[in-house]
Amino acid sequence: MRIAIRRIGNSKGMIIPASLLAQIGLEDAAEVSMEDGALVVRAPARPVRSGWAEASKALAQSGDDALVLPEFANAGDAELAW
Repeated sequence: MRIAIRRIGNSKGMIIPASLLAQIGLEDAAEVSMEDGALVVRAPARPVRSGWAEASKALAQSGDDALVLPEFANAGDAELAW
């Protein structure tokens, strides 16, 4: 796909088709870099879900991490050798 480079004030820019933006998950911001002479545009890294590790440890320590549904077996599981 060929995209025109246009003058935007003292800079230049490209209009990226919405279909391409959707394919790589870009909405409001992008990570842009140069790699081996190519301009690379990526979706920004998603923030790490902070606090999840500590919350799961606290849940396990409290003993409140039991299965919601009981374990169930498939017919013939007893004959399988693991």
